[in-house]
Parts: sequence; structure tokens; C-alpha cells
Amino acid sequence: MEDILRPIYQERASSPSTLGVLLIKKDANSSTLTDTFDYILLVVTKDHDHPVFTKHYICKDIKAALHIVSEEQLQEWLLLGSNRKVVEWIYNGKVLFDRNEYMQELKQELKEFPFYGRKIKMGMEFAKLIRRYMDGKAFFEKKHYLDAYNHIVHSLHHLARLEIIEQGIFPEITVWNQVKHIEPQIYKLYEELVYSEESLEKRLELLFLASEFLIFSRTEAGTQHFIEVMKSKNEVWTISELMNEPKLKYYSVDLGVMLEYLIEKKLVDVVMEETKGQEVYHRYYKAT
Repeated sequence: MEDILRPIYQERASSPSTLGVLLIKKDANSSTLTDTFDYILLVVTKDHDHPVFTKHYICKDIKAALHIVSEEQLQEWLLLGSNRKVVEWIYNGKVLFDRNEYMQELKQELKEFPFYGRKIKMGMEFAKLIRRYMDGKAFFEKKHYLDAYNHIVHSLHHLARLEIIEQGIFPEITVWNQVKHIEPQIYKLYEELVYSEESLEKRLELLFLASEFLIFSRTEAGTQHFIEVMKSKNEVWTISELMNEPKLKYYSVDLGVMLEYLIEKKLVDVVMEETKGQEVYHRYYKAT
């Protein structure tokens, strides 16, 4: 099949904007990795006009997909973790073309996982964790147990990813298989939530109690990037300045809820300043 695909990827490799080409073969144990296709061709290019371009091929009942991705889009996926299959593709893919060892260096970078990138990813996972946890707790207090269950499962997933990232490992698609060996305590919580024979209310009640400690114990690591940004520029921030700070843009809609959590844990102080209105104050923020 590689011979059949050669004209397709050689055409792309001849372009001066192409940085590398990978071939990924379907795993017999996990057809979802390649979206049920037999082969995936991943082409990374400098072209910013079309961040993602896809074509499908078939030959004698064998399916292949070509994905052309800009370097900028690829880096965004890796940072945000928004396309986890790409990590697997880079890990396991066979290099068919490599301009100036771009693909080999990218593979090595994923294995080494630079610490600065880890801090941002940990911050993003922690913010999502806090959002899911707080929403789940609110549903639980209103006795909406199924909605609470949905949110707490997601919060545990973010907690697991946070732990994996802190250990210097890229989270894979099979995140629970990873965390089972890295942090069994988190895996055990997940098992108790899903498989326990206790009532759903009781399972959730116990899990919220246990999660409170686990989340707090990871607060320093999970908020390091956020706090460093706050301390690096302004002494006092408005909420608008925080939301428009380029280094914090990845926190998106979760920024506000994480900020309130940090205030509750006394890692951020609220600074009040009088307005023209009687007993109405501007609310500013300062890292302690």
C-alpha cells in the first residue's frame, strides 16, 4: 500500500512548504486511532492559508486518508490537547519525508515534553477541572445527581490528565490506562464512582469529599503558570486585562471560575477601589 500512496505523498514532499510526512497504519486493536481508515498520511506544512485540508482515497477495499496540516495548527493542537489522535500519530507514525529533521525533532520534543509547555497545559487542565468540579457540586446540592455525575466524571478526567502532564508525559487517548500506573489513587476514585454498588447520591457524596483534597494538593502545580503571569506584569489586574492577556488566552471561559477559586484559597487577593457610586467599588486582582 505504501507504494500505491507514494505518488500522493511525493507530490506533497516536492513542495518547499512541506516540513514532513508521516504514515500511520491502522492498529488491529484500535481502529478508532485512524478513524477506521487503513492508512493515514499526515503532511505538515508551513502554509497558513489552509490550516487543515483532508482527502480520502480507496484502492481495492483499502481506505486511506490524507491530512495536510499547517505547522501553526499542529502546535495549537499539541498545546491545547484538542486533537489527541495527532499525538499518537506523531509517536507511532513512520517518517516518509523529513525536511531538516523536522519530524524527528518533533517526535523527540513530545518525548521530552518541555517544562514551559507543561506548565501551560497543567494550568489549562486545572482550570477545566475546577469548572467541572464546581458545576458538578452545584448540581449535586440541587439533587440533580445525573448531571452532577456527568461533571464529576469529566473533572476526574482532567485531574488524571493533570497528573500525567505533571509527570512529564503527554496524555494519550487511553488516559485511564496511563494514570492507573502513575497515580493509582485517582484511578481508584474513578473506579469507585463508576463501579460501586452504593447509591449514586452516596457515590457522589464520597467522591466530592475525596476530590476536595486531591484538587487542593495539586493547586500549586496547576496554577503556577497563571500566578507567574499575574506576577510578571501588573501588580493589580482588572478582569478585562486578565481576559485579554495573550499568555492567558488559552484559559478561555474557565478563567473566571479559576480566579474565584484562587481567591477562595487565598492565592489571589481582591483589591477594591471606590467608584463614583455610593458603596460601589471596582474589583481588582493581585497575586499574593
